[in-house]
Amino acid sequence: MEQSEITLHNILLSKYHFKAFRPGQKEALVSTLKGIPTLAILPTGAGKSLLYQLPAYVTQGLIVVISPLISLMQDQVDRIRQQGDFKVAMLNSRLDYQEQRAILQSLNDYRFLFTSPETLVKPAVLSRLRQVTLSMMVVDEAHCISQWGPNFRPEYLLLKNVVADVQPPRLLLLTATAPATVANDIIQKLGLDRNGVKTIRQSVDRPNIFLAVKQLMDDQAKQRYLIETIHRLGSSGVVYFSSKKVANQVSQLISKKCGLRVGVYHAGLNNLERFQIQQQFMNNQLDLICATSAFGMGINKNDLRYVIHYHLPGSLESYVQEFVRAGRDGQPALALLLYCPGDEYLQQVLGQIELPGSSVLQRIHDGELSSASLGDQKELFEFYFNHHYSVHDVQTIMREQNRLSKQRLQIMMNYINADRCLRQIITEYFGEQMVKQPRMCCSIDKPDWQVQDLGLPAVELLKEEAHQQDWQQVIKQLFH
Repeated sequence: MEQSEITLHNILLSKYHFKAFRPGQKEALVSTLKGIPTLAILPTGAGKSLLYQLPAYVTQGLIVVISPLISLMQDQVDRIRQQGDFKVAMLNSRLDYQEQRAILQSLNDYRFLFTSPETLVKPAVLSRLRQVTLSMMVVDEAHCISQWGPNFRPEYLLLKNVVADVQPPRLLLLTATAPATVANDIIQKLGLDRNGVKTIRQSVDRPNIFLAVKQLMDDQAKQRYLIETIHRLGSSGVVYFSSKKVANQVSQLISKKCGLRVGVYHAGLNNLERFQIQQQFMNNQLDLICATSAFGMGINKNDLRYVIHYHLPGSLESYVQEFVRAGRDGQPALALLLYCPGDEYLQQVLGQIELPGSSVLQRIHDGELSSASLGDQKELFEFYFNHHYSVHDVQTIMREQNRLSKQRLQIMMNYINADRCLRQIITEYFGEQMVKQPRMCCSIDKPDWQVQDLGLPAVELLKEEAHQQDWQQVIKQLFH
């Protein structure tokens, strides 16, 4: 073992109290510290945050971490502060101009800066980063570059310019789910040479999670099945929805029918409400969360026993990204996908960008027509036009995104209708081979599975709250 690796092991033991690295960690650390751009595709719970926290003990300068969600940033900021060895700052839209300016002026005092793509690309931020000593730049949840960049948060596409501008001595890209096509797209969109990037991949397979699909006749049957199943499952679960309205409605139904303490988490809540709901769930003061995709990334709840998808996810990688939150403690867990005919139509609407005619786009591009006429797509098209994309370029990008969206949805429908092992379908999609089929594998292998067959361990609950409370009552108590 080289001296540098001995040093890393010593820090791991003395600072983090682990005797050994998890699979992929040491390889990613060594590669990154050598200055090789590194893409680490490691499963949820594999300790990806260690890959940028530990280097602070062996390098000098600022470590910039680009993160998609404020809740994700806050969680990591709190962890580093608890460690107590380094100063850390968070720069995002929650801070006003004076607060952001104060952090930028004292940037040399910090070892970690967490920020979003939208904040990072601001001229004042980039100007300041050029003046400080950088140790490393990290893109957390790097799959967002590929999945969100073109049609949701296009500032991700500007990270290519940021990397070329500030030239960080070390570049680390982190994600839990990226098939080869997404991995290549991440590298390409950052303007990197594919041959110059070290890709470290660990298996996406989680043998302790039983994979199930249940097809039902209609939405009423789906609701009945959901209630019956949650009755048997009990606490420590997440149910995902594609609609805030349906999440609210079903949460109240579960609370009433199952006697569980249910929270709702979606973009319709303000930041403080979402934070409080998340904390209650993490502390087992809520039994279950009904959530949209806003809930998930960075959720570190080891005893999460089940993840149910009430609505069809838009892609297989999104589905995996969400259900692997279950069973992080290695104990048995359940990933259940519910489907009734017509569910795909909601994803078709959500996944397609309505493209105005060429003449309308050209008039907006030329300033002859207000971009307000684009409705919800106003900011997206403004971004491309402000960055000197032609109408033809924008149309090409959006048509390609619509094509990919349809392709991803078809893959999900193939998963729903599969007549072969679901685990094998997932591992093949991510370019892997299933090494060993677990005894409790999937609903194809065990079509008559029952909750009691899964061996889910009980979750110890806190008893301060009455079981019949719904999420609105919980929120009300939090503010009094």
